Amino acid sequence: MKFEVLLESAAGRSKRVVELEKEGATYKVSLDGQPVDADMVLAAPNAISIILNGAAFEFHMAPAAEGGYLLQTGALEFHATVCDPRVWRGRKPGAHEAEGRQRIIAPMPGKVIRLLVKTGDEVEAGQGLMVVEAMKMQNEIRSPKKGKVERLEATEGQPVNAGDTLAWVE
Repeated sequence: MKFEVLLESAAGRSKRVVELEKEGATYKVSLDGQPVDADMVLAAPNAISIILNGAAFEFHMAPAAEGGYLLQTGALEFHATVCDPRVWRGRKPGAHEAEGRQRIIAPMPGKVIRLLVKTGDEVEAGQGLMVVEAMKMQNEIRSPKKGKVERLEATEGQPVNAGDTLAWVE
């Protein structure tokens, strides 16, 4: 299976080609045509620990309002769009949203500095729910789907750890 991954950050834009080939219970991975030694594990909800050629990285992921994903590792933040050439290209990016009851978690440790909604509010996919400050950066936590805020589990001024439940959207 081959994917194109479009990455955007403050440093610029790049396109990488990731190829996965199943070998028994594992996958052979190549990046831009070069084989890489890779291992990955889901460290926490929306947090992935990856070892690439012996270097360890931890990425926190969240769906982006405009489609794709927001990725954060250390002080670096990226917007990633994964393009599967097997998928019909007529579909609008970001048209797919999460289904069912969704648990909204903190993608990184920080402090909730502002709530943008209340319990019971109707929200759109990609609408901001709250703002979490981490490493002097403000990160808007957005709804992955259209629905109703079932419960807020965070309050303004509350410190949070990566993986803490912030809210539920049904």
